[in-house]
Formats: sequence, structure tokens, C-alpha cells
Amino acid sequence: MRSFRSLAATFAISLAMSLAACQSGGPVTATRSGDNPAQSARSAQAYALGTGDQVRITVFGQPDLSGEFEVSGAGAISMPLIGQISVVGKTTPSLEQAITVKLADGFLREPRVSAEVINYRPFYILGEVSTPGEYPYASGLSVLNAVASAGGFTYRANKKTVYIKSIDGLDEEAFQLNSQVLVRPGDTVRIGERLF
Repeated sequence: MRSFRSLAATFAISLAMSLAACQSGGPVTATRSGDNPAQSARSAQAYALGTGDQVRITVFGQPDLSGEFEVSGAGAISMPLIGQISVVGKTTPSLEQAITVKLADGFLREPRVSAEVINYRPFYILGEVSTPGEYPYASGLSVLNAVASAGGFTYRANKKTVYIKSIDGLDEEAFQLNSQVLVRPGDTVRIGERLF
């Protein structure tokens, strides 16, 4: 009876400590999970355009100024009337604002502009996959989908850890290899070799 009470007390203390850690923010590990819809929406809004992205620009009431544009290697798009616009690092709302300002400067009265990404820059996958290389990015792409795009794992692949280098990062980060780890446009994904 006494051992049952001590076990119950230990369990109660552990549960209380876990709940306190959760309420205080507790230890958090960085993940690339898409489980939180608010986080996903915030990520989509904060997406910075880069070389290789394709955007659709709509200037309302002006079909000749509207169209689809690819961000060049110089990080710009070229539009009728206003010419080159620097795009790299801009979000779609900031691109809309930049185009609006240029069009309002002697070309159109009160222009209304919409910008959306229609094709993201590709991602790259290296290491122990059947066909390493460059692949088109799709929204919500997980590491496992990326591996499937590259023909699957080789027999030497380490299926527990994946290494990802962001386009704007200096170093690779290691993540547990599962379907919750998301790939972003421009990422370089590396599947390592397992140790025998």
C-alpha cells in the first residue's frame, strides 16, 4: 500500500512539473512543423521572394501591365512602363507597394496592384537518395516527399536524421527525419549515410 502511495505521489509531482513547464513556456525545440495553422499563415505572409520565384502581377483595369514574371538572376523583374524592379527579399505586400509607387509616379492615377507567388524557387536534395538534384518546390513539401521526388532512399541512407541548409543560412541544421519536417523554397536537403 505504501509503495502505491509513493508511486502515486511521484506521478503527481511529475505531472505538476510538466504542466508548470508547459504554462511557463518550458523548453522548446526548433522544428519545421506545419501543424500550427497560425504559424503556417504567418510563414506564408513573411515569405521573402528570391531568384527563381515566379510571380503574377495584376494591375487592375490594365491588362497590358499585368502578367507573370520570373525573378531574374539579378533579383529583379522587368515590367512594362516602369522597367526593372528589385524583388529579392521583398514580401508580396511590399512588392505590391513598390509597383504602386512606381506606377503612380506619372503613369497611372491611383493604381491598384496585386502580387502573388505562382511558382517557388526549386529545392535541392543531395546524399543518399537515388537521384540527387534540383526539384520543383510545392507548398507544404515535407522531407519525406522531397526524398520521394528524388527516387527514394539508397540502401546506405540514414533514415533517422536529415540535414537542411536554408538558402539564407550559413550552416546545415540536423532534424529528426519524419513527415513533420518541412522543406522551404531554396533549401538544400542532405540525406547522410548510416553507420554500420
